[in-house]
Amino acid sequence: MHSLIIFASGAGSNAAAIITYFKQNHEAKVALIVSNKVDAGVLEIAKKEEIPFLIINKQTLHQTLLIEQLGDVKPSLIVLAGFMWKMPEAIVHAFPGKIINIHPALLPGYGGKGMYGHHVHHAVVAAKEKESGITIHYVNEAYDEANIILQARCPVQENDSPDDLAARIHKLEHFYYPRTIEYLLNNISIK
Repeated sequence: MHSLIIFASGAGSNAAAIITYFKQNHEAKVALIVSNKVDAGVLEIAKKEEIPFLIINKQTLHQTLLIEQLGDVKPSLIVLAGFMWKMPEAIVHAFPGKIINIHPALLPGYGGKGMYGHHVHHAVVAAKEKESGITIHYVNEAYDEANIILQARCPVQENDSPDDLAARIHKLEHFYYPRTIEYLLNNISIK
């Protein structure tokens, strides 16, 4: 069975969608949740689902010990699901091709430092874009610049608020992220 590590900073709706999906098909399990916020909702999900979790700070994110702890889980994939910090080069190099992220816009547009969550939806609506969507991509040393795995689109309605668009984007995320993870797992071998 594949092991997944999820990094998340917020409520954890994507983490919950992934956990639920793999509880049903048994192809993978979330073996560890890592968060940089002690009050993140994703930690309540971890407790409810009896998934081990780790709370980190900026200093521990850059320590070799964290790489060792992640390696102990032998993850097939490290999944960023609303994790607000850039992955350090050392972690990217320790898990090459095994770290993925989901972004709430169609990259390369509306990506980069500071472009996350509500900030993205506000910018898309303010620019009067006709469509938005999600991008699932590999992670490298830069924000939102590694190879794209999948994009899914949705319309931006004329009278949309950022919250209206966010609701539409969340539906795409919750549907496509677990299925993309499953696709990737089916195309890599367990080491």
